[in-house]
Amino acid sequence: MEQTDTIDLAPDEHLWTQVLNRQAEAGFFYAVTTMGVYCRPGCPSPRPLRKNTRFFADTQAAEAAGFRACKRCDPKGERARLAQAVVSDACAFMEASEAIPSLDTLAKRSGYSRFHFLRMFRAHTGLTPRSYAEGVRARRLHAALAQGERVVDAVADAGFGSESRVYEKTGAILGMTPGSARRGGAGEVIRTAFADCPFGRLLVGATDKGVCFIGFAEPDEALMGDLRRRFPQARIVPDDAALAGTVRAVIDFLAEPKQALDLPLDLRGTAFQQRVWRTLCEIPPGETRTYAQLARMVGNPKAIRAVARSCATNPVSLAVPCHRVVGSDGNLTGYRWGVPRKQALLEQERRARRPLSAAG
Repeated sequence: MEQTDTIDLAPDEHLWTQVLNRQAEAGFFYAVTTMGVYCRPGCPSPRPLRKNTRFFADTQAAEAAGFRACKRCDPKGERARLAQAVVSDACAFMEASEAIPSLDTLAKRSGYSRFHFLRMFRAHTGLTPRSYAEGVRARRLHAALAQGERVVDAVADAGFGSESRVYEKTGAILGMTPGSARRGGAGEVIRTAFADCPFGRLLVGATDKGVCFIGFAEPDEALMGDLRRRFPQARIVPDDAALAGTVRAVIDFLAEPKQALDLPLDLRGTAFQQRVWRTLCEIPPGETRTYAQLARMVGNPKAIRAVARSCATNPVSLAVPCHRVVGSDGNLTGYRWGVPRKQALLEQERRARRPLSAAG
């Protein structure tokens, strides 16, 4: 094997340091001359001796030099692509199944052992097959109830054996009772108050339990329309006096966001959505996290899209600071109230933090 096959990198020691630190995202490959294999820098295999290590810019160069792909770190991604196809097929099968398939059924369908299939599924989704299937069933139930189906019919069509099973675990399944999801706020009173804020008009809505809606930067009719879509059956009444303190807290936060907007909240969503919303509140003012980082904080690294959807459906902007989530490249992404306002909120929060940082 000729050394001319390796990439021409003067700082080889820098690459070696990345191998020692198992930096998975480093843009090169290393080969072990005594083993005849090449790996990603993040390979979990024991580190080779420095004298037996060579570096390559890509897999083609490593294979041209006579090395074969490591089976543990899968540098060509072939095993990962195969696993992704298996997991995607299993997910589609569960989406189409009326009942929750057993682990034996899913493993047999995949062609792998129960243990290997379970490990593969967890690695790619962050969930067990059972948890994924239960999520599918919960989404079906929520969609059916939102369309006004009778609870008993929605429960049966979603694949639950009985209503009692749903009512026993309403928090884990829907985040509310089936009746509440179906009624869309029927029988409830939502008090509202409009005000002017630095971003234009502001609307706050609250039930007896707490604030259920915060919207801003749109005409009064648009803000009220958004609230009514979320609670189509609720009785909505203006009550500026009762909400004066809440409105003042929101406006004060917009003017000087030194700390979190601490309000009693009435948040309604699935257990996963509520977990995302709670986690958003852990991001300090002026700081940001990517959707991938937020997914890891939630404990489900693969659920990036679900996390993004939960941010998009956040009913109480500012109190649950979804404006602190950015794209993977750090750029500001879509925001319900406009990207310029998202940028303004973050810049204002950062300015509010500077005196504290300087004092430290």
